[in-house]
Amino acid sequence: MTRLLEVRDLVTRFRSDGAIVQAVRGVSFDLDVGQTLAIVGESGSGKSVTVMSLMGLVRDPPGHVEGGQAMFLGSDLLRMPPDALRRLRGKEIAMIFQDPMTSLNPVLPIGLQLTEQIEEHLRLGRKASHERAVEMLELVGLPRARERMRDFAFQFSGGQRQRIMIAMALSCEPRLLIADEPTTALDVTIQGQIVELVRSLQAKLGMAVIWISHNLALVAGMVDQVAVMYGGQIVEMASVDDLYELPRHPYTRALLRSIPSPVGRRQGRLAAIGGMPPDLRQPIVGCAFAPRCAHALEACRLMPQSLDALAPGHVARCWRARDLAAAGAVPA
Repeated sequence: MTRLLEVRDLVTRFRSDGAIVQAVRGVSFDLDVGQTLAIVGESGSGKSVTVMSLMGLVRDPPGHVEGGQAMFLGSDLLRMPPDALRRLRGKEIAMIFQDPMTSLNPVLPIGLQLTEQIEEHLRLGRKASHERAVEMLELVGLPRARERMRDFAFQFSGGQRQRIMIAMALSCEPRLLIADEPTTALDVTIQGQIVELVRSLQAKLGMAVIWISHNLALVAGMVDQVAVMYGGQIVEMASVDDLYELPRHPYTRALLRSIPSPVGRRQGRLAAIGGMPPDLRQPIVGCAFAPRCAHALEACRLMPQSLDALAPGHVARCWRARDLAAAGAVPA
């Protein structure tokens, strides 16, 4: 397959109250044309900061992308001039943000917000841009799209606002769509609709998708590959089938155990991950998950571990990854 994006050793830090927050600590991954990658993990693991860094949306100060490389179509996003990156955002790479309630401008009609981007990136006239915006709203299933172009954000439900955001993101037919937990603020029924909408539009437009989520169950049936983040690093990455069938990192296994299930031993009390996420203001010498890990060795706390290949396309950052593989799948 054709490689679309190559990220190598991405490092992003923030200054906060005199301390340095190590938000992203050497993240690397690849994405092919048309592929879907899920980046999953708890809140604060570095998922959103990773993609915001790629998009040039980390405010400096307090944040700063300190190192790494992100090659997209032969150009390094991290070293691209601001004007060039601005022209690329929305056209070649588009993003759906977490909260549909705050992503739209409350004092402008949604039609104006849609056509502004289309005019800028596709260089269409006002009438053609208007028709393109209506077409996109119809594509995402918004009823009475043409007449609702004049309405404001407060006149739409949360699910409708998210559909408008998707229409805006896809209006220029980007090569890469980044969906940053776009279903977090929505109820379960609307979540399912949004997931199916993104999947159908991806198939129609042939774009690649990076789906950010804390929910392993949500992404199970919609992605090709999964990268699990913890403490600002990718701790495991594999195809979706391999990851669910035989997870190699204790954190991945703990996430899978915490998924609610109507059958088996998890029918009653949910399995929780004990302890607290790491304080990224403090230096982390070994494995960030070691204080919460039942399998941790002394080496886990004292020695950093690289992402090791354990099987074709399957890597994990754990001294005991091969032992866990021998232990088999996560108990039901």
